[in-house]
Amino acid sequence: MPVFRLPEDRVAFPDPALAEPGGLLAVGGDLSVPRLVAAYARGIFPWFGPDEPILWWSPDPRFVLLPQDLHVGRSLRKTLRRGRYEVRFDHDFRGVLEGCARVPRPGQDGTWITDSMREAYTRLFEAGYAHSVEAYEDGRLVGGLYGVAMGRVFFGESMFARAPDASKVAFVVGLAWMRRQGLALVDCQLPTAHLARFGAKPVPRTVFLADLGRFLVQPGLPVGPWVDADRA
Repeated sequence: MPVFRLPEDRVAFPDPALAEPGGLLAVGGDLSVPRLVAAYARGIFPWFGPDEPILWWSPDPRFVLLPQDLHVGRSLRKTLRRGRYEVRFDHDFRGVLEGCARVPRPGQDGTWITDSMREAYTRLFEAGYAHSVEAYEDGRLVGGLYGVAMGRVFFGESMFARAPDASKVAFVVGLAWMRRQGLALVDCQLPTAHLARFGAKPVPRTVFLADLGRFLVQPGLPVGPWVDADRA
């Protein structure tokens, strides 16, 4: 199937079912807030390298986590009980972006979180759609994650850790708070062994899009800063 070129003068996306077998759907457009919001609402996300054009993806199957299926291992439960890390929300979104972009990961060379991506998600944060969950040790940011929240869905983007289990603690605490707000689905996008250990599973794209259509129109995760969540 052909990869679609997005128009520059309007926000429009092709049907996700027209994506290539690997999930690539379209190229071009921009990373404006309206286009990103429209993309996520259709189950589409940007992902491209530093020397590539903007690429838009909708993989099949989709990797998702249902909050009720979250699995927390014994070792991580002990870390949570010890209270080694303080978890905050939206206090240092830019710091989390920087950590996700800079902290090395096994098997990865470089990052897809380019300057243009950081700028785009900072604009999404300022518009109230993007959020960070952060882990602190002795006042220092040592781990966290960021993503996009719409309706009852959290679209996870990336996480990092500079201390053992820091990002995992942020993930578990963050999901517990989001679940109290009505979270119904976590979009993990692509399979990873790390998220599979938390209980994420692949589902057909048709199932994911049907769930997305239902959960996006239901009230759930708040729009705007979550800075008070760590006191809730």
